[in-house]
Amino acid sequence: MKLQLIPADLRGHGLRLRVWRDNDVEPLLRGVTDPEYLRWNTHNAPVEDEAAVAELLRLRALGWARGEFATYCVTDESSGEVLGHVGLNSVDWPLRCARVGYWTLPEARGRGVAGHALELITRWAFDTVGLHRVELGHAVGHHVSCRVAERCGYRAEGTLRGAMFEAGRRDAFRDLHLHARLATDGGARE
Repeated sequence: MKLQLIPADLRGHGLRLRVWRDNDVEPLLRGVTDPEYLRWNTHNAPVEDEAAVAELLRLRALGWARGEFATYCVTDESSGEVLGHVGLNSVDWPLRCARVGYWTLPEARGRGVAGHALELITRWAFDTVGLHRVELGHAVGHHVSCRVAERCGYRAEGTLRGAMFEAGRRDAFRDLHLHARLATDGGARE
């Protein structure tokens, strides 16, 4: 199996995962500036306006081209409405490992969108990309993300001390709860 990231149209559970487009600036900006998102995530550089989001989109396209990460816009399969994001990051080709991250817009929360998107990209990562291990890290205390991980078959592995930025800061750190799923593990729990 050749290990590479080639964008694919992923569908299932009423969702369509597609590559982010230049005209997705508005929903992406809403997502990364949402107070609940910011409570748990801090970007390496501020993303607060359309220009910063346009740069983020450019970097995502570049990441695909370089095989460094694979980022998907999560949409409703029928309407095309943007619901959130899921992506593989920090792809380590020799180890066949990557990190996964996800978020949903406020109006999509509580509908199983994150879990279904996570399952779609995980199956793609194992079956098509050829990865062996996918890791998922979330801030300690983010119980919703922890439940999504566990329902999708990502086993808790421990706590990484000071492994992510504190909310809204780049000069302070907090602990990260690490989960992982192997290609040889079972799938999501029903």
